[in-house]
Amino acid sequence: MTTKTLALGVTASMALSATASFAETWDMPMAYSATNFHSATGAEFATCVTEGTGGALELVTHPGGSLFAGAEIKRAVQTGQALIGERLLSGHQNEDALFGFDSIPFLATSFEDSDKLWQAAEGPLTELLASQNLHLLYSVPWPPQGLYFNKEVNSVADMEGLKFRSYNNATARIAELAGMLPVTIEAAEISQAFATGVAESMISSGSTGYDRKVWESLSHFYEVDAWLPRNYVFVNMDAWNGLDEPTQNVINGCASLAAYAGLWRSIQYTDFTMSELAANGMTVGPAGEELKAELRGFGETMTAEWLEQAGEAGQAIVDAFNAE
Repeated sequence: MTTKTLALGVTASMALSATASFAETWDMPMAYSATNFHSATGAEFATCVTEGTGGALELVTHPGGSLFAGAEIKRAVQTGQALIGERLLSGHQNEDALFGFDSIPFLATSFEDSDKLWQAAEGPLTELLASQNLHLLYSVPWPPQGLYFNKEVNSVADMEGLKFRSYNNATARIAELAGMLPVTIEAAEISQAFATGVAESMISSGSTGYDRKVWESLSHFYEVDAWLPRNYVFVNMDAWNGLDEPTQNVINGCASLAAYAGLWRSIQYTDFTMSELAANGMTVGPAGEELKAELRGFGETMTAEWLEQAGEAGQAIVDAFNAE
Protein backbone atom coordinates (compact mmCIF):
# COMPACT_ATOMS: atom_id res chain seq x y z
CA MET A 1 0.00 0.00 0.00
CA THR A 2 1.37 3.40 -0.95
CA THR A 3 1.62 6.41 1.33
CA LYS A 4 -0.88 8.22 -0.92
CA THR A 5 -3.40 5.40 -0.55
CA LEU A 6 -2.97 5.42 3.22
CA ALA A 7 -3.45 9.16 3.37
CA LEU A 8 -6.65 8.90 1.33
CA GLY A 9 -7.91 6.21 3.66
CA VAL A 10 -7.26 8.36 6.71
CA THR A 11 -9.00 11.31 5.07
CA ALA A 12 -12.06 9.23 4.20
CA SER A 13 -12.28 7.87 7.73
CA MET A 14 -11.84 11.37 9.11
CA ALA A 15 -15.07 12.48 7.48
CA LEU A 16 -16.92 9.54 9.01
CA SER A 17 -15.44 9.96 12.46
CA ALA A 18 -15.72 13.71 12.79
CA THR A 19 -19.36 13.41 13.75
CA ALA A 20 -18.75 10.84 16.49
CA SER A 21 -20.86 11.40 19.55
CA PHE A 22 -18.06 10.88 22.08
CA ALA A 23 -14.94 12.85 22.93
CA GLU A 24 -12.06 11.18 24.75
CA THR A 25 -8.44 11.93 25.67
CA TRP A 26 -5.94 9.09 25.82
CA ASP A 27 -2.56 9.66 27.46
CA MET A 28 0.28 7.89 25.65
CA PRO A 29 3.36 7.19 27.81
CA MET A 30 6.66 6.79 25.95
CA ALA A 31 10.07 5.84 27.37
CA TYR A 32 12.42 7.89 25.20
CA SER A 33 13.17 11.60 25.09
CA ALA A 34 11.00 13.94 23.04
CA THR A 35 13.87 14.47 20.58
CA ASN A 36 14.26 10.75 19.87
CA PHE A 37 12.94 9.75 16.44
CA HIS A 38 10.60 7.16 17.96
CA SER A 39 9.04 9.84 20.14
CA ALA A 40 8.80 12.22 17.18
CA THR A 41 7.07 9.53 15.13
CA GLY A 42 4.72 8.82 18.02
CA ALA A 43 3.88 12.51 18.37
CA GLU A 44 2.99 12.71 14.68
CA PHE A 45 0.90 9.56 15.02
CA ALA A 46 -0.97 11.16 17.93
CA THR A 47 -1.62 14.31 15.89
CA CYS A 48 -2.82 12.21 12.96
CA VAL A 49 -5.33 10.38 15.14
CA THR A 50 -6.51 13.55 16.89
CA GLU A 51 -7.04 15.41 13.62
CA GLY A 52 -8.33 12.34 11.78
CA THR A 53 -11.11 11.86 14.33
CA GLY A 54 -12.00 15.54 14.33
CA GLY A 55 -10.94 15.74 17.98
CA ALA A 56 -13.31 12.97 19.04
CA LEU A 57 -10.25 11.01 20.21
CA GLU A 58 -7.27 13.08 21.34
CA LEU A 59 -3.94 11.35 21.93
CA VAL A 60 -1.48 13.15 24.22
CA THR A 61 2.11 11.83 24.27
CA HIS A 62 4.27 11.83 27.41
CA PRO A 63 7.88 11.12 26.35
CA GLY A 64 10.95 10.53 28.49
CA GLY A 65 9.24 8.24 30.98
CA SER A 66 7.45 11.28 32.40
CA LEU A 67 4.10 9.51 32.96
CA PHE A 68 5.30 5.94 33.52
CA ALA A 69 8.86 4.62 33.51
CA GLY A 70 9.69 2.44 30.51
CA ALA A 71 9.40 -0.80 32.46
CA GLU A 72 5.94 0.21 33.74
CA ILE A 73 4.31 1.23 30.45
CA LYS A 74 3.08 -2.14 29.21
CA ARG A 75 1.50 -3.04 32.54
CA ALA A 76 -0.11 0.39 32.76
CA VAL A 77 -1.80 -0.11 29.38
CA GLN A 78 -2.85 -3.68 30.17
CA THR A 79 -4.59 -2.55 33.35
CA GLY A 80 -6.13 0.60 31.88
CA GLN A 81 -4.04 3.13 33.83
CA ALA A 82 -3.15 4.39 30.35
CA LEU A 83 -4.98 3.25 27.23
CA ILE A 84 -2.12 3.45 24.70
CA GLY A 85 1.67 3.41 24.96
CA GLU A 86 5.03 2.65 23.38
CA ARG A 87 7.70 0.31 24.68
CA LEU A 88 10.76 -1.66 23.59
CA LEU A 89 9.53 -5.11 22.54
CA SER A 90 12.42 -7.07 24.00
CA GLY A 91 11.91 -5.39 27.35
CA HIS A 92 9.24 -8.04 27.97
CA GLN A 93 11.33 -11.11 27.18
CA ASN A 94 11.11 -12.27 30.79
CA GLU A 95 7.36 -12.76 30.22
CA ASP A 96 7.70 -14.74 27.00
CA ALA A 97 10.72 -15.51 24.84
CA LEU A 98 8.83 -14.41 21.70
CA PHE A 99 9.21 -10.78 22.78
CA GLY A 100 12.94 -11.18 22.15
CA PHE A 101 12.75 -12.35 18.53
CA ASP A 102 14.29 -9.06 17.35
CA SER A 103 17.31 -9.35 19.65
CA ILE A 104 18.75 -12.66 18.48
CA PRO A 105 22.39 -11.65 17.86
CA PHE A 106 23.47 -11.54 14.21
CA LEU A 107 20.25 -13.04 12.83
CA ALA A 108 18.83 -9.88 11.23
CA THR A 109 21.58 -7.27 10.94
CA SER A 110 20.19 -4.91 8.27
CA PHE A 111 16.99 -2.94 7.79
CA GLU A 112 15.96 -5.30 4.98
CA ASP A 113 16.47 -8.35 7.18
CA SER A 114 14.75 -6.64 10.10
CA ASP A 115 11.65 -6.11 7.97
CA LYS A 116 11.72 -9.74 6.84
CA LEU A 117 12.01 -10.93 10.45
CA TRP A 118 9.14 -8.66 11.47
CA GLN A 119 6.92 -10.14 8.77
CA ALA A 120 7.67 -13.61 10.17
CA ALA A 121 6.98 -12.59 13.77
CA GLU A 122 4.11 -10.09 13.50
CA GLY A 123 1.32 -12.69 13.45
CA PRO A 124 2.47 -14.72 16.48
CA LEU A 125 3.29 -11.53 18.37
CA THR A 126 -0.15 -10.06 17.66
CA GLU A 127 -1.76 -13.21 19.07
CA LEU A 128 0.48 -13.12 22.15
CA LEU A 129 -0.39 -9.49 22.86
CA ALA A 130 -4.10 -10.16 22.37
CA SER A 131 -3.89 -12.83 25.07
CA GLN A 132 -2.57 -10.08 27.36
CA ASN A 133 -5.42 -7.65 26.64
CA LEU A 134 -3.32 -5.61 24.19
CA HIS A 135 -3.84 -4.73 20.53
CA LEU A 136 -0.76 -4.12 18.36
CA LEU A 137 -0.83 -0.93 16.27
CA TYR A 138 2.63 -0.53 14.71
CA SER A 139 6.33 -1.18 15.20
CA VAL A 140 9.49 0.70 14.20
CA PRO A 141 13.07 -0.66 14.27
CA TRP A 142 16.02 1.03 15.88
CA PRO A 143 19.26 1.44 13.89
CA PRO A 144 21.74 -1.45 14.16
CA GLN A 145 23.24 -1.94 17.62
CA GLY A 146 26.90 -1.20 18.34
CA LEU A 147 29.15 -1.27 21.39
CA TYR A 148 30.05 1.80 23.47
CA PHE A 149 33.06 1.94 25.79
CA ASN A 150 35.13 4.46 27.70
CA LYS A 151 38.35 2.94 26.34
CA GLU A 152 39.75 1.10 23.32
CA VAL A 153 38.52 -2.49 23.13
CA ASN A 154 40.00 -5.08 20.78
CA SER A 155 38.81 -8.35 22.30
CA VAL A 156 36.39 -9.75 24.85
CA ALA A 157 39.24 -9.87 27.34
CA ASP A 158 39.31 -6.05 27.27
CA MET A 159 35.65 -6.01 28.36
CA GLU A 160 36.04 -8.11 31.49
CA GLY A 161 34.82 -6.45 34.69
CA LEU A 162 33.18 -3.44 33.02
CA LYS A 163 29.78 -2.29 34.28
CA PHE A 164 27.49 -2.83 31.29
CA ARG A 165 24.11 -1.17 30.82
CA SER A 166 21.50 -3.81 30.01
CA TYR A 167 17.97 -3.18 28.78
CA ASN A 168 16.74 -6.70 27.99
CA ASN A 169 17.65 -10.36 28.38
CA ALA A 170 19.96 -10.34 25.37
CA THR A 171 22.10 -7.46 26.61
CA ALA A 172 22.31 -8.97 30.09
CA ARG A 173 23.40 -12.29 28.58
CA ILE A 174 26.09 -10.63 26.44
CA ALA A 175 27.44 -9.02 29.60
CA GLU A 176 27.58 -12.39 31.34
CA LEU A 177 29.30 -14.13 28.43
CA ALA A 178 31.90 -11.35 28.22
CA GLY A 179 32.59 -11.30 31.95
CA MET A 180 31.03 -7.86 32.40
CA LEU A 181 28.65 -6.77 35.12
CA PRO A 182 25.11 -6.13 33.80
CA VAL A 183 23.31 -3.12 35.28
CA THR A 184 19.66 -2.50 34.34
CA ILE A 185 19.27 1.15 33.30
CA GLU A 186 16.30 2.72 31.54
CA ALA A 187 16.92 4.98 28.54
CA ALA A 188 15.98 8.12 30.47
CA GLU A 189 18.73 7.37 33.03
CA ILE A 190 21.61 6.71 30.63
CA SER A 191 23.37 10.09 30.83
CA GLN A 192 23.42 10.11 34.62
CA ALA A 193 24.51 6.47 34.81
CA PHE A 194 27.59 7.06 32.68
CA ALA A 195 28.40 10.41 34.28
CA THR A 196 28.40 8.85 37.76
CA GLY A 197 30.16 5.61 36.81
CA VAL A 198 27.14 3.40 37.46
CA ALA A 199 27.74 2.11 33.92
CA GLU A 200 30.87 2.12 31.76
CA SER A 201 29.70 0.48 28.54
CA MET A 202 26.59 -0.56 26.62
CA ILE A 203 25.28 -1.99 23.39
CA SER A 204 22.85 0.37 21.71
CA SER A 205 22.23 2.35 18.54
CA GLY A 206 23.94 5.54 17.46
CA SER A 207 20.58 7.18 18.04
CA THR A 208 20.62 6.52 21.77
CA GLY A 209 24.20 7.71 22.07
CA TYR A 210 23.45 10.91 20.20
CA ASP A 211 20.26 11.65 22.11
CA ARG A 212 22.04 11.20 25.44
CA LYS A 213 25.32 12.92 24.47
CA VAL A 214 27.32 9.94 25.66
CA TRP A 215 30.54 11.49 24.32
CA GLU A 216 30.60 13.40 27.60
CA SER A 217 31.48 10.11 29.33
CA LEU A 218 32.39 7.54 26.65
CA SER A 219 35.13 7.53 24.03
CA HIS A 220 34.56 4.64 21.58
CA PHE A 221 31.69 3.29 19.46
CA TYR A 222 32.25 0.02 17.60
CA GLU A 223 29.91 -0.90 14.73
CA VAL A 224 28.99 -4.56 15.14
CA ASP A 225 25.38 -4.53 13.75
CA ALA A 226 24.34 -7.06 16.36
CA TRP A 227 20.59 -6.66 15.83
CA LEU A 228 17.89 -4.05 15.20
CA PRO A 229 15.56 -4.02 18.21
CA ARG A 230 12.04 -2.71 17.80
CA ASN A 231 9.73 -0.38 19.64
CA TYR A 232 6.02 -0.97 19.32
CA VAL A 233 2.84 0.99 19.98
CA PHE A 234 -0.07 -0.87 21.52
CA VAL A 235 -3.51 -0.12 22.91
CA ASN A 236 -5.62 -1.61 25.69
CA MET A 237 -7.80 -4.24 24.01
CA ASP A 238 -10.96 -3.32 25.91
CA ALA A 239 -10.53 0.32 24.92
CA TRP A 240 -9.85 -0.70 21.30
CA ASN A 241 -12.97 -2.85 21.16
CA GLY A 242 -14.96 0.05 22.57
CA LEU A 243 -14.16 2.27 19.58
CA ASP A 244 -16.45 2.51 16.59
CA GLU A 245 -15.23 1.22 13.23
CA PRO A 246 -14.54 4.66 11.66
CA THR A 247 -12.30 5.59 14.60
CA GLN A 248 -10.46 2.28 14.39
CA ASN A 249 -9.94 2.89 10.67
CA VAL A 250 -8.39 6.29 11.37
CA ILE A 251 -6.05 4.81 13.97
CA ASN A 252 -5.03 1.96 11.66
CA GLY A 253 -4.35 4.39 8.82
CA CYS A 254 -2.27 6.63 11.07
CA ALA A 255 -0.43 3.57 12.42
CA SER A 256 0.54 2.49 8.89
CA LEU A 257 1.82 5.97 8.14
CA ALA A 258 3.79 5.99 11.41
CA ALA A 259 5.41 2.63 10.67
CA TYR A 260 6.48 3.88 7.25
CA ALA A 261 7.77 7.24 8.51
CA GLY A 262 9.51 5.66 11.51
CA LEU A 263 11.39 3.17 9.35
CA TRP A 264 12.74 5.88 7.07
CA ARG A 265 13.66 8.05 10.03
CA SER A 266 15.61 5.14 11.47
CA ILE A 267 17.47 4.53 8.19
CA GLN A 268 18.36 8.19 7.73
CA TYR A 269 19.23 8.65 11.38
CA THR A 270 21.82 5.87 11.29
CA ASP A 271 24.43 7.74 9.20
CA PHE A 272 23.60 11.07 10.85
CA THR A 273 24.18 9.81 14.37
CA MET A 274 27.42 8.04 13.43
CA SER A 275 28.72 11.32 12.04
CA GLU A 276 27.60 13.26 15.10
CA LEU A 277 29.27 10.85 17.53
CA ALA A 278 32.53 11.29 15.62
CA ALA A 279 32.09 15.06 15.36
CA ASN A 280 31.83 15.21 19.14
CA GLY A 281 35.14 13.45 19.66
CA MET A 282 34.29 9.76 19.80
CA THR A 283 36.26 7.13 17.92
CA VAL A 284 33.71 5.52 15.58
CA GLY A 285 34.31 2.53 13.33
CA PRO A 286 33.90 -1.21 12.78
CA ALA A 287 35.01 -3.62 15.49
CA GLY A 288 38.24 -5.53 14.88
CA GLU A 289 38.19 -9.05 13.48
CA GLU A 290 39.08 -10.71 16.80
CA LEU A 291 36.25 -8.98 18.64
CA LYS A 292 33.75 -9.67 15.85
CA ALA A 293 34.64 -13.37 15.82
CA GLU A 294 34.19 -13.62 19.58
CA LEU A 295 30.86 -11.82 19.39
CA ARG A 296 29.64 -14.16 16.65
CA GLY A 297 30.41 -17.02 19.02
CA PHE A 298 28.20 -15.35 21.61
CA GLY A 299 25.52 -15.07 18.93
CA GLU A 300 25.56 -18.80 18.23
CA THR A 301 25.24 -19.57 21.94
CA MET A 302 22.42 -17.08 22.44
CA THR A 303 20.52 -18.21 19.35
CA ALA A 304 20.49 -21.78 20.61
CA GLU A 305 19.36 -20.60 24.04
CA TRP A 306 16.55 -18.47 22.61
CA LEU A 307 15.27 -21.26 20.40
CA GLU A 308 15.17 -23.58 23.39
CA GLN A 309 13.14 -21.02 25.36
CA ALA A 310 10.83 -20.02 22.50
CA GLY A 311 10.07 -23.59 21.43
CA GLU A 312 8.14 -24.37 18.27
CA ALA A 313 6.78 -20.84 17.92
CA GLY A 314 10.28 -19.38 17.94
CA GLN A 315 11.60 -22.01 15.54
CA ALA A 316 8.75 -21.23 13.15
CA ILE A 317 9.71 -17.54 13.14
CA VAL A 318 13.37 -18.29 12.44
CA ASP A 319 12.46 -20.85 9.75
CA ALA A 320 10.14 -18.36 8.04
CA PHE A 321 12.85 -15.72 8.16
CA ASN A 322 15.45 -18.07 6.67
CA ALA A 323 13.12 -19.34 3.94
CA GLU A 324 13.93 -18.16 0.44
